[in-house]
Amino acid sequence: MKKIILSVLSALLIVGCKNDDTDFSAYINGTSSTTINIINIVYNGTSVSVSGDKNGYVTTNGADVLVNTGTSSDSLLLVLSGSSSDGSLIIYRQRKFGIRLNGVSINNEDGPAINNQCGKGLYIEVADGTTNTLSDGASYIDVYDASGTSIDQKGALFSEGQIFFSGTGTLNVTGNCKNAIASDDYIVFGEATIKATATVGNAIKVKDGVWINSGVLDISATADGGRGIKCDSAVVVSGGTTTITTSGDCVYDEETADYSSAACIKSDWTFTMTGGTLTMTSTGDGGKGVNCDKDITVSGGTFVARTTGSNDYAKPKAVKSDTGIIVSGGSFTATVNKSWACDNGTDSDIPSDHLTVQGTPTSATIAKKSVEIVF
Repeated sequence: MKKIILSVLSALLIVGCKNDDTDFSAYINGTSSTTINIINIVYNGTSVSVSGDKNGYVTTNGADVLVNTGTSSDSLLLVLSGSSSDGSLIIYRQRKFGIRLNGVSINNEDGPAINNQCGKGLYIEVADGTTNTLSDGASYIDVYDASGTSIDQKGALFSEGQIFFSGTGTLNVTGNCKNAIASDDYIVFGEATIKATATVGNAIKVKDGVWINSGVLDISATADGGRGIKCDSAVVVSGGTTTITTSGDCVYDEETADYSSAACIKSDWTFTMTGGTLTMTSTGDGGKGVNCDKDITVSGGTFVARTTGSNDYAKPKAVKSDTGIIVSGGSFTATVNKSWACDNGTDSDIPSDHLTVQGTPTSATIAKKSVEIVF
């Protein structure tokens, strides 16, 4: 197995990322006149070829690539193409930067395919007309920085900072060890077609928020207790077409002495939907569609949540909130085979008490196992 020790250059970056006055999104959108340092990285099986690296940022070991920009303040775009069945990319950076996925396939047998170690914005452009694939192995080896500290590795595509998706190409990400896509900050989805599949853990794991603005998302988690989207903060859907499926059963959590269920979306804060289409199906025991600690609000778009699993160890719920479920627009459908379709924490046996309908819908059917509201 590989054991990667980052070069002495990494020591320059241990101080952390600084504020960035370069808005790389302008370049991604084609409106920037700023000179961009473009580095092309082509994966060729067990090796890579690099061009455009005029500052010596890139070092390689077989198909493992380390990009370290030190304290540089230039604008950077990494263009990835080619294929490797055992390669990787680690980036150390103090400012925002971009990655263009230009028809690349990277599988890393013992770690993330792409690991961004900077806490600033990562702009990922999925190039138009291309199909790109990222995947990890079933186990990770430790990777150390220059101080001997093990760095974070939380998914096949992992970033310490924000991730902004753009472009109209296709990206397939498979997580076989921890998560498929993970960020220690927030993620904004736009335009691209992204398929995120997790056989262990979560398909998408985020700390500071998820915004689905446009594009096509196909999200699947097959692990017991797995989540399609697991977010420690708010989840906001304003556009796009999103499909989420989970098939895992619930698992026993010894720390809480309770069972933890799989869920299409699990938010530790709020869920808000104003537009787009969101279709969720959970088939495992005790599975959930949307499970939130705070309010679930749907004011537009098409919202569909179905759970078909049993209630052997936990109760399946299509829509569950600890504080409130508010529907005021769009189309809202929630169905279950067992238990309650909607659960806002009330003990009432009256189905209409389990959610709040604001305004005057065109049609509304509210029953224990099926809720359909159309504005």
